[in-house]
Amino acid sequence: MSHLKVTGRISIPETELEESFIQASGPGGQNVNKVATAVQLRFDVAHSPSLPEEVRQRVMSLAGRRLTQEGELLIEARRFRTRERNRQDARERLVALVQKAAQPPKPRRQTRPPLASKRRRLENKKARGAVKRARTKPVDE
Repeated sequence: MSHLKVTGRISIPETELEESFIQASGPGGQNVNKVATAVQLRFDVAHSPSLPEEVRQRVMSLAGRRLTQEGELLIEARRFRTRERNRQDARERLVALVQKAAQPPKPRRQTRPPLASKRRRLENKKARGAVKRARTKPVDE
């Protein structure tokens, strides 16, 4: 059984990938209406035993609209004229997505705005308030 190598620790068995071929729009000449060259690659992210839990969560958040309600990742590849090249493209995109999810996000370090920027902000607010006050009708005393 062959595997799709993602990182040093993560690889996806071919049995977890499901491919279907559909007719593509775009380049292909007279052939485009006869041959199903576009590839739909399905990968069940939610139930895959080959993904660690933290990677699974990040893949699901990165996938966005490509994720079905059942937790399947759907990648469509129709960029190329040949079925084989589209298959390769879909797999490369899957690998890229899982690799991106495999890298843990950098923790955010809290910072404080410098005193000078706070002062500038308050001065700008004062100036803006003065401009608006100048626009009002003068008060009769």
